[in-house]
Amino acid sequence: MLVTVAADLARVSAKPQLPAADRVFVKGPATLGDMLLARGLVTARQMDDALREQEATGSRLGAILITSGAVRRLDLYELLAEQWGLPFLDLTHVDLDPELLDAHDPTDLVRAGWVPVRREADGAVLVATAERPSDERAQLIRAAVGGTITQVVTTDWDIDQAVHRSYRERLVDDATMGLWRRSAAQSARQVLYPRQAWSLGVLLSALAGSLILFPRATLTGVSMVIGVFFLVSVMFKFVVCLRGAKYDKEEAITAEEVAALGDHDLPVYTVLVPVYREANVIGDLLHNLGDLDYPRDRLEILLLMEEDDAETIAAARAAKPPPTVRFVIVPDRLPKTKPKACNVGLFFARGEYVVIYDAEDRPEPDQLKKAVVAFRRAGPETVCIQAALNYWNVDDNALTRMFTLEYSFWFDYMLPGLDDLNLPIPLGGTSNHFRVQALRTLGGWDPFNVTEDADLGIRASVLGYRVGVINSTTYEEANRAVGNWIRQRSRWIKGYMQTLLVHLRRPGTIVRGAGIRQSLSFVLLIGGTPASFLLTPPLYVIFAISLIAPELPIGQFFPTWVMAFGVFNLLVGNTAMVYLAMMGAFRRRRYGLMLWSLLNPVYWLLHAIAAYKALWQLITKPHYWEKTTHGLSVAPGRAALPDPVTAGQPG
Repeated sequence: MLVTVAADLARVSAKPQLPAADRVFVKGPATLGDMLLARGLVTARQMDDALREQEATGSRLGAILITSGAVRRLDLYELLAEQWGLPFLDLTHVDLDPELLDAHDPTDLVRAGWVPVRREADGAVLVATAERPSDERAQLIRAAVGGTITQVVTTDWDIDQAVHRSYRERLVDDATMGLWRRSAAQSARQVLYPRQAWSLGVLLSALAGSLILFPRATLTGVSMVIGVFFLVSVMFKFVVCLRGAKYDKEEAITAEEVAALGDHDLPVYTVLVPVYREANVIGDLLHNLGDLDYPRDRLEILLLMEEDDAETIAAARAAKPPPTVRFVIVPDRLPKTKPKACNVGLFFARGEYVVIYDAEDRPEPDQLKKAVVAFRRAGPETVCIQAALNYWNVDDNALTRMFTLEYSFWFDYMLPGLDDLNLPIPLGGTSNHFRVQALRTLGGWDPFNVTEDADLGIRASVLGYRVGVINSTTYEEANRAVGNWIRQRSRWIKGYMQTLLVHLRRPGTIVRGAGIRQSLSFVLLIGGTPASFLLTPPLYVIFAISLIAPELPIGQFFPTWVMAFGVFNLLVGNTAMVYLAMMGAFRRRRYGLMLWSLLNPVYWLLHAIAAYKALWQLITKPHYWEKTTHGLSVAPGRAALPDPVTAGQPG
């Protein structure tokens, strides 16, 4: 019932009168604009500008004035209380009655814009509201609290903070353990299910016994299975990327489609930005998000900061962000991961859509509008739209160049190819745009999976949803330091391993939910990626021995044709990946990077180091989040970033 009540409250239109029993009296005909001008809270010019914007967009006058910085939120709501004939209540130091709160869902209260405060002496429930009172609204609130009400006015910010304080333990507990409790099989909290551990033990025991009894035959068989899987995995990526090459011509969102969007037709959009130990980049972050081309009164930016990160919190406050930015402090509880912070932020999201950005991200200004177009093009089964990622510090050194080539191939060819073939898409860690209600239905992010993005993309496919892509780029800072890069990459690979183990617990579920073709794609991509990196050193060793010391007695363990197949795999795999890297450089018109793609075999050795570290951490520290240090490169101005044309992006 509570969900229905909250949804109904969100749709209620303002009406001028309420039953006397609820002690709500809306006063005379003075308009909000007249009152603001009479009190000197805004200038005539500010009011004229706001009224013009209201006429163009259909937005609320108060929201326009707050987000433009013309009036303080507190001043506006105190004036609204006077206009509505209700007392104003500052909730900053008011404790809400826990017995009343137990009957309500915090997300519903935030969306509906009211909270129960306490029960008065006469039995009525004191309700603080940030929305205009009306008969219908009062009726719905009475139904929710189960009795008569007395209404007072407070700000929407006060409601957020009161809910955060009062539901603190419940919010962080659900953000941490919610998915596990609702569907333990979809959570990475437990690395291996007993059945998986037993199966793995039996397999390893059988291999060990076979190796003792039949060493040559066992090594030959294992080598062939591994070699075939490696080859098929690489060729799968190659074929998918060729399909993705046609994306720009057939699926790209044009500038004309974006221009056709009227501000009055745009929904509220929530931006979640989890930051941890990022005090040095907060200023750049707020500047980058300020460049987003979206009506300010329909944009909410939630800065998600960890409770123990005093330095970042202080930097954010010192930056004095605009009214579109709100702080959400994430309670200090393990695991201290990005997905847990995003789950907390999701409780407070008021938008129809939500997007995740990282601290160093620089999204193209029209990205939110392109996502709106994409969602409206797609059917309701499309739960997420993924934007491309690339780097603004590409020319720092060899590592940043290789990283850029890899991202160009992945986001410009691989993901569009998966989309075109209707195969599961493992999301990137940022610039994922979601339908908020569908995301809540999916259960949000898994806080125990260190690549929560990839896991969520696969989970969506299993449950019958789709993930799409758009031709918009978010520019990030590429790791220029090898140690920093390995920390980040080992976390990504460990997350792929976690995701593989989670979704193979019940293979029948993924086959029934996504289909056979999609399930095979999942295994080849999510399983094949870390497997390819783990197999790289053995293949290099076989190749080196065959060239440098063919006389070594390795042949007694591996037949010549097995070694030849290993060398063939190495050559074909590296050739394919070099070619795909060149394609990425071509798409972005960064022709100077094409020769750097020849270093791909060396780059894969770095991946191998990260993969073995990931495997070790999967065993010893499965939920440990390797923190990536940002701000190592000097951020360029917006003008220094590649524009959509020179970057090879249409429209």
